[in-house]
Amino acid sequence: MGDKRSLSRTIRKVSGATSQAVPDYLAREEPLEIQVAFGAAESRQWKTVAITMRTPGHDRELAAGFLVGEGILRSLDQIEAVHTRGPLYGEEGFQHSVRITLRPGVELDLARLERNFYTTSSCGVCGKTSLEALELNFMKPLPACPWQIDRETICTLPARLREAQAVFDQTGGLHAAGLFTPSGKALMIREDVGRHNAVDKVIGTEFLADRLPLSSHVLVVSGRASFELMQKALAAGIGMLVAVGAPSSLAVTVAESFGATLIGFTKAGGFNIYTGEERVRLALEKALASSGDRP
Repeated sequence: MGDKRSLSRTIRKVSGATSQAVPDYLAREEPLEIQVAFGAAESRQWKTVAITMRTPGHDRELAAGFLVGEGILRSLDQIEAVHTRGPLYGEEGFQHSVRITLRPGVELDLARLERNFYTTSSCGVCGKTSLEALELNFMKPLPACPWQIDRETICTLPARLREAQAVFDQTGGLHAAGLFTPSGKALMIREDVGRHNAVDKVIGTEFLADRLPLSSHVLVVSGRASFELMQKALAAGIGMLVAVGAPSSLAVTVAESFGATLIGFTKAGGFNIYTGEERVRLALEKALASSGDRP
């Protein structure tokens, strides 16, 4: 049975020389407009800063997480209100717009906002330009790592993420992002047709609960690790990004530059550490520590 994040449809399933009409579920994909209202109380202005295609649900969190990742929001006290807007559609009553209203006096640098979008979304922009944009605008190196995660725990993270993907079970068409503790406990899992949106929903939920920075947490994603996902993790203060797929070269450069741990090709049998090996407790280190040979 589907839920509000999926749609039921009758399809024709072909297998060999036979075919039959069967019910199927499709992951919902709908547009979401993200707006920011700003300025003095008596002369409010608003601007559409993005339109993204997403799976409906946790839209307020998605919008907040997106703005955190772009360096527009840095603390919860910048926000006066967050609300959905627009006509209701569908039986579930979705709306297509979220407006985040900043408190009077909170400045919005529209020129910088446009530069950020250009450097993170344009294929023709070189990695050096993108990295400089992060350094100049809002990113800071992560503090020294006070914790480690066991090798065995990392190997279990993709399966734990997959177990929580209820809509993926129905549709096979959603990405997932999950927030975990170093002991492997799942704190939150979000699904979306867009992998960036799934991460924004996780980070936005924590931001609106005033729990950033997430310095003692691990972010796990179901696909590859791109520059944009690494940027979002760093903006939330997350020290470790674990991906089921491959990392891009720029994601590795960014992780290394800001002191983050980036792990890719994660599966039950192992993984690749690209940066930040100090956050991973390997088997030998664990054995030495338990024998009293390490402090």
